[in-house]
Amino acid sequence: MSMSDPLGDMLTRIRNGQRAKLAVVNCPASGVRISVCNVLQEEGYIRSFNVVEQDNNKKEIQIELKYDEGQPVIRELKRISKPGCRMYSKINDLQPFHNGLGIKIISTPRGVMPDYKARTENVGGEVLCQVY
Repeated sequence: MSMSDPLGDMLTRIRNGQRAKLAVVNCPASGVRISVCNVLQEEGYIRSFNVVEQDNNKKEIQIELKYDEGQPVIRELKRISKPGCRMYSKINDLQPFHNGLGIKIISTPRGVMPDYKARTENVGGEVLCQVY
């Protein structure tokens, strides 16, 4: 069965894993998912992630979740642009999220990056999700 929103599925797995206090969450790998995990790791929202090849020649991402004093580091993880309603933003419309404490992850022509890097590089794109 095909999945209509693979990135939304990964974000939901991360949310559910943190609610269940899991250390590691697994999900199928794709280019966009790996790019989003890379941004989450660079910004300190997850500990690390590894791409593991399964025996049936498929790749899987193992995401190591991060906790601070027993509480998840990610307080809010929300999908913005969905397959049925894509949300694009110009550079002038990109406002800081939670006064700069949170980030929006943007897919730009220069790759997937947080909103503050998109503002410094003066490039807009599709707003994938927001993390606080």
